[in-house]
Amino acid sequence: MSDFPWLSVLIALPLVGAVLLSAIPRERETLVKQFSLGVSLLVAVLAGVMAGGFDAGGARFQFTEKYWWIKEFGVHWALGVDGVALVLILLSVILVPLVMLASWSEADRSGGVDVPARGEAGRRHGGEAQRSVKTYFALLLTMEAAMIGVFAATDVFLFYVFFEAMLIPVYFIIGYYGGAQRSYAAVKFLLYSLFGGLLMLVAVIWLYPLSSRSVDKGGLGHGTFLFDELSKMNIDPTTAKWLFLGFFVAFAIKAPMVPVHTWLPDAAQQSPAGALVLIVGVLDKVGTYGMLRFCLELFPGAAKWATPVVLGFAVLSIIYGAVLAIGQVDMKRLIAYTSVSHFGFIVLGIFAMTSQGQSGAALYMVNHGFSTGALFLVVGFMIVRRRSARISDFGGVQKVAPVLAGMFLIAGLSALSLPGLSTFVSEFLVIVGTFSRYEWAGALAVSGVVLAAVYVLWMYQRTMGGPKVPAVEGMKDLSAREKWALAPIIAIIVAMGFFPQPVLHVINPSVDHTLARVDQRDPAPDITGNVAENGARP
Repeated sequence: MSDFPWLSVLIALPLVGAVLLSAIPRERETLVKQFSLGVSLLVAVLAGVMAGGFDAGGARFQFTEKYWWIKEFGVHWALGVDGVALVLILLSVILVPLVMLASWSEADRSGGVDVPARGEAGRRHGGEAQRSVKTYFALLLTMEAAMIGVFAATDVFLFYVFFEAMLIPVYFIIGYYGGAQRSYAAVKFLLYSLFGGLLMLVAVIWLYPLSSRSVDKGGLGHGTFLFDELSKMNIDPTTAKWLFLGFFVAFAIKAPMVPVHTWLPDAAQQSPAGALVLIVGVLDKVGTYGMLRFCLELFPGAAKWATPVVLGFAVLSIIYGAVLAIGQVDMKRLIAYTSVSHFGFIVLGIFAMTSQGQSGAALYMVNHGFSTGALFLVVGFMIVRRRSARISDFGGVQKVAPVLAGMFLIAGLSALSLPGLSTFVSEFLVIVGTFSRYEWAGALAVSGVVLAAVYVLWMYQRTMGGPKVPAVEGMKDLSAREKWALAPIIAIIVAMGFFPQPVLHVINPSVDHTLARVDQRDPAPDITGNVAENGARP
C-alpha cells in the first residue's frame, strides 16, 4: 500500500478532471456539475483510504515519493505527509465536494451568483448572464490540486511552485465570478500575494548555494531543495534571520496577519461564497502551515530571535481583527475580519513554542476551516435569497427559515469557541500553551474571546432575531441540497468538540518533532511553584 503513489494521484485526479471538463459541451451545465462533484468525491474517498494507512507512531513523513524533476538545480518531485499535512489535506478534500454542492447555482447563467443588491452596479452585475459554469468548476478542481500539492510537497522549490500556482484559480474566480468591485479585489489579492511570493523566492533560491557549501562551512556538500536535508544545515545566524524574514513575510501575507491583511476583507466581500470557503478555510492555512513547517524547522535560531515581535503582531491581529469585525455592516467582511483574529490565535500558538500551543494551533487550522466554511456557506445562501450581504437588510430570518437560522447559530457559536464545539478545544490549548511561557501574550489574547462573543451574537441577533423585515417575508428555508452541503460540516464541528483526540493523536508527533528542532521543551512548575524549562507533554 505504501508503494502506491497516493499523493501524486490525489494531485493529478483534479487536474485530469479539470481537463476532461473541456470535452463536455458548454450547454450541458448539469453534467459539468455532476462530473466535477464526482471527481471531488473520488479524491475525497482516495484520501480517506490513504489516511487509513497512516501510522501516527511510524516514520514522520509517510506515503513519500521522490523523483528528479530539474536535476541540474537539485529540484525533486518530492512528496510526503506528516500528521499536520495529512489533516490539512483531509480538510481540503472534504470541503471541496461540499463547496461544489453548495455552489450548484453560483456560476450558472440564471444569475445565481453572489451579487450586491444595492444600486445600479448591483443590477448591472446581476444582469451578466454569460459566466461559464464549466470554467468555474474547472477552477475549483485546479484549486484542489494546488491545495493538496502545497501541503504534500517536501521539496522547498516544489512547495513554492504550488504556493504560487494557487494564485491562478483564485485570481480568476474573484476577478470573473465576483461582485461589482471584483477586478479591484482580484488585483489587490494578486499584488499582495506576488509581493510575498517574490520575497520567498529569493529566500528559496538562496538556500541552494548555502546547501552547496562544504559541511565544515555549514552546508551539505551538494545543492538541494529537499526539506529533510535542508533542515540539517548549520546556517550562520545573520543569514538565517534574513531567510526567516523572506519566508515569514510571505506566510504572514497569506495567513493573513496585521498589518498585511487588508487584501482579505476586499477579496471576501467580492468572492462567491463557495470559493471563499476554500480561500479562507484552506488556502490561508498555507501561511500558518508554512510558519510551523519551514520558518521554525529551517531557521530555528532565527525563529526564537523573532518570537517576541511575532507574538506582538499575533496579539494585535487577535484584538484588531475582532474590533473591526464588530463594526462591519457587510456579513462577508465581518467573517473575514473574524478570520484575521482567529489566525492571530494560530500564530500565537505556533510561536508560543509549547506542545499545547502548537498542537492547538495545528488543530485550530482544521477547526477554523470547518467553522468559517459553515459560516460562509450559510451567508452565501442568505445572499442568494436576499441579493444583499448587508446586515441591515435582514431581520427576523429565524421566523421564516428556522433551519437556516439554526445552522447559522451553530456555526457562529463555533466561531466564538463555545465549549462542546470544535474550536473551543483548539483555542483553549493555544491559550494554555501561551500562558505557560508568555503570560502577557496569553492574558491579552483572552480579550479576543470576549470580543468574539460580541461580534458573533450581535450579528446573529440583527439578522436572525427581532421583528421580520418585509424583504424576508417570503424567504425560503434551506433546500435538501443545501442541507446536504452543510450537515457534514456541522456534524464534524460537534464531533470534534467532544472527541478531538483522534486528530490530536495524528498531530502531536509532528509537533514534538518541531519542538525538538527548535530546542524547546514545555515549561513545568518546580516544587516551589516557579516555572522551570524542564517540562514534557502532559
